[in-house]
Amino acid sequence: MPLPPLIQRTPKGLYCAAGDFFIDPWAPVYKAIITHAHSDHARAGSQQYLCHHHSVPLLQLRLGNHAYQGIAWNQPVHINGVSVSLHPAGHIIGSSQVRIAYKGEVWVVSGDYKLENDGLSGAFEPVTCHTFVTESTFGLPIYTWQPQAAVYAQMQQWVLNNQANGITSVLIAYSLGKAQRVVQALHPVAKQIFVHGAIANTHDALLRAGCQLPQVHTISAQTPVSALKGTVVIAPPSTLDTAWMQRFAPYATGICSGWMQVRGNVKRSNADAAFVLSDHADWPGLLQAIKATQAQKVWVTHGFQSVLSRYLNEQGIEADEITTQFGAEEV
Repeated sequence: MPLPPLIQRTPKGLYCAAGDFFIDPWAPVYKAIITHAHSDHARAGSQQYLCHHHSVPLLQLRLGNHAYQGIAWNQPVHINGVSVSLHPAGHIIGSSQVRIAYKGEVWVVSGDYKLENDGLSGAFEPVTCHTFVTESTFGLPIYTWQPQAAVYAQMQQWVLNNQANGITSVLIAYSLGKAQRVVQALHPVAKQIFVHGAIANTHDALLRAGCQLPQVHTISAQTPVSALKGTVVIAPPSTLDTAWMQRFAPYATGICSGWMQVRGNVKRSNADAAFVLSDHADWPGLLQAIKATQAQKVWVTHGFQSVLSRYLNEQGIEADEITTQFGAEEV
């Protein structure tokens, strides 16, 4: 009788029975190993959390007080005889792949990842394994990213043009991950960078954790409208088309997202500019990462699972689609 897989699919999430822990569970459990602090992968209510040490202040900010244990990358811990280590995923600050080894079998749960080093999140580290659990958020051949430097140059030129015309540049970006990259990109050309309160809270938590980030200014009810003219403002997607935006007039909006690769999404966004900047691997990146693991089997989750899994099977790599509750990064 064959042994059950080292990781099993359960109603609460991906479960390692040998170690009695879950990875990114979507319901409260006794012990949760967290790949990163986005809300679809990190949820409140579990008794114990294990994550990279840069994720600890982010989890405290988002989930409240719990029992958190932060460890460094490539620092193995043993849980009921199972060796567990975290490895850079390159998705956002603190994001990690989870390597699980037990009785000669190795699995890697990647969470979300990207291969290009953004200078903030740590460089993605391929980890050899027997089974690899991969995302497929942008798992279609149409998604192929330009180098980060090229996208940053486009954003900087747009801001400079707006400054020359006395227009405030409002960049729309997720508060955790994307916003920090936008700050990094525009710091060299921005007179000042103002941020929405949600982004400011994340920024402050990361500074307390020892991350090196440029200075930003929090927008409050007391911020003079005159101080905002011609500056850079970074705000989360929830602010689009709201009264909160009117204080920046005259302003132009630029959306920073991998979804802007598709022209129809750009048109529907009603934004003045679109920058294809993603925290996820593109199609070539997914294939490169999977190949580098040398995995004999791949579980494909959240995104275009059917397309990626079918392609992998055609290439001689055994792949299965699995259903999870991952995919919506920000709530």
